[in-house]
Amino acid sequence: MQKQKPMNRNYFLSIAIFVFILVTTVVVVLFAKGYRFGLDTGKLELSGTGLLVTKSIPDGAQVFLNDHLTTATDNTINLSPKTYRVKIFKDGYFPWEKDIEIRAEVVSKAEALLFPKAPKLESITDIGVLNPVIDPSQTRIAFIVASQSARKNGIYVFDMSSRPILTLQSATTQLTDDTADLFSRANLTWSPDGKQLIATISGTLDSPTSYLLESSGFNSNPRNVTEILASVDSTWKQQKTSKEKAQINSLSSKLRPIVRSSFSIMAWSPDDTKILYKASASAEIPLVIKPRLIGANPTKEIRSIEEGKIYIYDIKEDRNYALDESYFSETYAWLSDSSHLIFVKDKQISAIEYDGLNKTTIYAGPFINGYVFPWPDLSRIVTLTDLGNSQIDPNLYTISLK
Repeated sequence: MQKQKPMNRNYFLSIAIFVFILVTTVVVVLFAKGYRFGLDTGKLELSGTGLLVTKSIPDGAQVFLNDHLTTATDNTINLSPKTYRVKIFKDGYFPWEKDIEIRAEVVSKAEALLFPKAPKLESITDIGVLNPVIDPSQTRIAFIVASQSARKNGIYVFDMSSRPILTLQSATTQLTDDTADLFSRANLTWSPDGKQLIATISGTLDSPTSYLLESSGFNSNPRNVTEILASVDSTWKQQKTSKEKAQINSLSSKLRPIVRSSFSIMAWSPDDTKILYKASASAEIPLVIKPRLIGANPTKEIRSIEEGKIYIYDIKEDRNYALDESYFSETYAWLSDSSHLIFVKDKQISAIEYDGLNKTTIYAGPFINGYVFPWPDLSRIVTLTDLGNSQIDPNLYTISLK
């Protein structure tokens, strides 16, 4: 019998090690899923938690949960399941707030784009600008100069995607001048691919004259397309229509009929995952994704749309949000993150999230109404302003967002 004791000891030791490994594995798995020991009910118990991922631009902002400073952004924390009022704050920036429901074993996100309270203005042009028009790619702005000499007057293009070494002015290219015709009086229209422009000059007695310009550089001999303008317009409309059809055809078969019959599309987001639209008819948007996505945007959605109201539909999450009527505007533009819109209302430039929350006034200074363009890298926006001085010609300025 004594010879069997080492064997019994080894046997029980092996069982103990196995049980330890098993328990440790279970604890690690439960911990990874968000389970924590707590005393919320007055006794020690294991309960499920959820994860909140906090991010901000710029980073390093403070995160308040129900008005209590809890962490900083670019961090992930475990929370007991319930709804929290999440506030992200950084000195010098407008705060961001949202109610976020935390659910057990679910990852929720609080991602804030913070706008500066004192944005900086930087001039792009100094020779006077008229009628700026942004191209379909949202990277270049064509404009007219009419207050200089014949050589300096004409049509220019400013490329926001270039990286000038010295000043922003060096990213501007002249396409024509007034030596060939009075291009400083032209109305401009971009081609759907952004490679060309139509410049239409209205004469005092003669019928309008139209020129086709290449947008890549100076046009020494602008091509007169007055006689074939209808054909050029038709071709461009076909190209635009084909792109719009392709975008709609990429949607779910359940959604396409509603989009065609009840959406007056105002703008697709840059990544084509969201649609800004005005309801052309009242309708009910069918559920495309069943069951509903876990961890999706917690903001309440509206699937019964009313004619004349403005909405944003999120294709990836199959959720539809209404804009408050106080935010209705004639001028909207998507920021490059596809999560924010800028719009002009009451002589102010404001930003809003795609779910209709966190409206922030970016700029309340003087500017020419309607001329507001987003910068491709989210760092600023462009507007046309005379800085409140009616005795000078307006110019293009950037307004910093960082």
